Amino acid sequence: MPDLSARVLELIASGQASSRTEIAQLLGAAPSTVSHVVGQLLGHGILAEEGTDVSTGGRPRKVLRIGGTDEYAVAADLGGGHVRIGIVLPGGVLESVSTVPFALADGPTAGLAALAALLDALVAERGRDGLRGVGLSLPGPVDVEAGVVDLPSRMPGWNGFPVAEWLTAHFGVPAAIDNDANCMAAGEQTVQPSTRRQAITVKAGSAIGAGIIIDGHLYRGSTGAAGDITHVRIDAAGDTPCSCGNTGCLETVASGAALVRILRDAGVDVSSTQDVVRLASEAHPEATRAVRLAGRYLGEVLAANVNFFNPDAVSLGGILSTLDPFVAAVRSQLYESCHPLVTQHLVIERASLGADAGLVGAGQFALQRGLAASLEELSTPVPLRTTRNRSTRV
Repeated sequence: MPDLSARVLELIASGQASSRTEIAQLLGAAPSTVSHVVGQLLGHGILAEEGTDVSTGGRPRKVLRIGGTDEYAVAADLGGGHVRIGIVLPGGVLESVSTVPFALADGPTAGLAALAALLDALVAERGRDGLRGVGLSLPGPVDVEAGVVDLPSRMPGWNGFPVAEWLTAHFGVPAAIDNDANCMAAGEQTVQPSTRRQAITVKAGSAIGAGIIIDGHLYRGSTGAAGDITHVRIDAAGDTPCSCGNTGCLETVASGAALVRILRDAGVDVSSTQDVVRLASEAHPEATRAVRLAGRYLGEVLAANVNFFNPDAVSLGGILSTLDPFVAAVRSQLYESCHPLVTQHLVIERASLGADAGLVGAGQFALQRGLAASLEELSTPVPLRTTRNRSTRV
């Protein structure tokens, strides 16, 4: 039952479940089947159990965790000019988190070498024996299975580069890469109540992306492009050219890069999304108006997705989500444009993990990739050695 074993490990590694009962409920599997799978994982040392959970009656429940006490992953969340790095433990606990300058435009060879040096320092600090994986969140489309960046518009020189293979060769452990919105969605899911199983997480920064959670699990789509709302056409964008080569995309009127352009055209002295956020935080009239309109345009595009998908929650992340006018505009537009049945119990809020969501998600993917590798090793049959009988002539 390799697929079920992987799902069990995913739930425990991400902190969504810590007992056989919770696993059975979340997976909709028979308790006896879950107990059998957990027993196998315990027997191989991939899982361990300790103590007891708070019981609501009946027999106390043992708490399940990833096998050793020192397992961890190192992870990085790349932006255009910075990278957030840290150590990620099972359950999403973070250690040694920091944000440092990073030149994405230098290309993958120089960029990955610089990143590896930063992560090597974290590994030396925590101890190499417990390292199970390396996770990387990237601001562009990613082919997860191939481990490459796929046609990125904002990552010159990265297209097709074997990022995961490079990281695995350097660190000697499995590597997992994904786009930043997916990592943010997966990270945010680790801290959501178990009742929230359907969600859309939006990353609104220099660019815009979305990650989709279906039945508690990240949904990537058939080619990994699920959630790519940034290139949905919107009337307000007119014929404004987009980085994708098309015109009139949401990105051209609602992203941080678009806000910089719009404010510059209005004579405001800004050079980055951070400048826009600073001005809007200080109630600068032009910046506040531009941010509010950006939230409204994002809400228009999200409304169609929310009506279609009917999620439990919409989480807003990225630097623009730190601005109250932006969040309020998105929320208002969703309530205005969606059917009342869809918004009846809909939660619309900032991502609980804030800037750490992408880092947690990338780390969880890395831990899961490392645990999956352990499962594959256990399921690989060991070839039998045969000895040829030789007769002795007398």
